[in-house]
Amino acid sequence: MSSPARISVPAAAMLAVLFTSRTLAQTVPAVACASLADRRLPNTTITAAQAVTSGSFTPPGSTNAITNLPPFCRVAGVIEPTSDSHILFEVWLPLQNWNGRFAGVGNGGWAGSISFGALAEQIRRDYASASTNTGHEAAPGVNAARFAFEHPEQLIDFAYRSHHETTLNAKALAHALYGKPPDHSYWIGCSSGGYEGLMEAQRFPADFDGIVAGAPANNWTRLMAGDLDATLAVFKDSASNLPPSALGLLYRAVLAACDRTDGVADGVLEDPRRCRFDPSALRCAANQAPGPCLTSAQVEAARRVYGGVKDPMTGAPLYPGLAPGSEPFWPNRDPANPFPIPIAHYKWLVFADPNWDWRTFQFTDPAGYQAFRKSESTFAPVLNATDPNLGEFRRRGGKLLQYHGWNDQLIAPQNSIDYYESVISFFGGDRQDRTGTVREVQSFYRLFMAPGMAHCGGGPGPNSFDMQTALEQWVERDIAPDDIVATRSTNGVVDRLRPLCPYPKVATYKGNGDTNDAANFVCRDP
Repeated sequence: MSSPARISVPAAAMLAVLFTSRTLAQTVPAVACASLADRRLPNTTITAAQAVTSGSFTPPGSTNAITNLPPFCRVAGVIEPTSDSHILFEVWLPLQNWNGRFAGVGNGGWAGSISFGALAEQIRRDYASASTNTGHEAAPGVNAARFAFEHPEQLIDFAYRSHHETTLNAKALAHALYGKPPDHSYWIGCSSGGYEGLMEAQRFPADFDGIVAGAPANNWTRLMAGDLDATLAVFKDSASNLPPSALGLLYRAVLAACDRTDGVADGVLEDPRRCRFDPSALRCAANQAPGPCLTSAQVEAARRVYGGVKDPMTGAPLYPGLAPGSEPFWPNRDPANPFPIPIAHYKWLVFADPNWDWRTFQFTDPAGYQAFRKSESTFAPVLNATDPNLGEFRRRGGKLLQYHGWNDQLIAPQNSIDYYESVISFFGGDRQDRTGTVREVQSFYRLFMAPGMAHCGGGPGPNSFDMQTALEQWVERDIAPDDIVATRSTNGVVDRLRPLCPYPKVATYKGNGDTNDAANFVCRDP
């Protein structure tokens, strides 16, 4: 099999970078780290500035140590840009071998905690890095959005202000420690982290030179409606529920109908939009017991999950559904523990009622539709990162890599395509030359769809890849990624490599050779 390491740096350039970084690192003793405790930053209180040289670190409130860490300076603090704000942040700064780069790292779900694991990953890459709890402490389940109940400033902190303020502080602290600002700044995130990255590109285009936005929850209010509608679809009554056995039946039927449409029978759909599977093919015959078939209620529930939420007045799509092939990962399995993120949104923001019961809700009811309209009018301007105008980000030389797994069970993969297409439309304006517009947009923004990958990772398809290195090459050497090789591992052994292609291209089998070898595929327009 061919190696996934397609991007290389000339030896002389690499030596120059290492020499510069190591020379700089010699001027950063632990005592310099401690001096950052006295650093004055706007609306900020530094609560800790300590050198961590033991190779491990145990996050506050945890008993699990993060190991295999190089020596670094840990700075923690609180930012209070409003009287109702209390944004915790951490900045980790290498004491040795800093490569001159800074990375902000994203959160997941409703956030509420520092992303210590992501900080550790960046430190191991010799990056300076920063993370924030987005201004609140995490709460479990359907109470995850309680922090924003009657606290609009805290909702703004969550949506975008905390990341911008943290980024400004992190760059200032890096400058103070190293005597120079970062040469390049990057954002790395998936899910809510991908949403945060797009929010940065749209609202604060000067913050980052490059952004990796994975499976972004950027169309937040529509996503909450789509996920809640999918939950309601399978819990309307007991007959509608889709337990693992039913989801497995759906999945096997999808593969039987569509796996070969991309030319390779490998358990992965290269582009699920080409699959024309209808779940009614699994409907039980008269007097047939469910099991090897689906009840009529289950068929309709599956159709609703595939189809996405629609405007009950006009039938127009409001948010796309999940793709065929993702069935084993659907979260709506247990009526006692439904997917809590959208329920939290409607409970604490839209209805603002601690006693609201999601089981009484339907978008097709007049009250349900009004609730959706309230979510759009009141919260979309704050929470959504759907502005297609990336002009300022582009003018500054910014580069954006977005990716999304086709088997994503939490955020519809079509949402990423919809946002990408909105950017194409914005830059195309009234001109008819789509090819030219695509070329223009792909000079700074590329979307990669990952067949068979679930939410931010996992799944039966190749799901491990290095977007960050590809982004570095694009930003720093102007080498745009024409493909990025992804791998799949079984029991720790890599057993499949496949190129991810810049949308709308797809990986196409050349017709001979091992179908687990990326070298036997080429990126082509469908």
